[in-house]
Amino acid sequence: MAKQRRKADFPSKVCIVCGRPFQWRKKWADCWQEVKYCSDRCRRRRSQAQS
Repeated sequence: MAKQRRKADFPSKVCIVCGRPFQWRKKWADCWQEVKYCSDRCRRRRSQAQS
């Protein structure tokens, strides 16, 4: 049986729009290097990140 990972063991990043930290999610397993935004809302508001 495989060991379960604790939430603290997952990598995290900081959203470039809102500046909040967010954790790795299973749906991002294949594209974690390209993830820049914590949510769809921040992705839609990416024009604010130009500063």
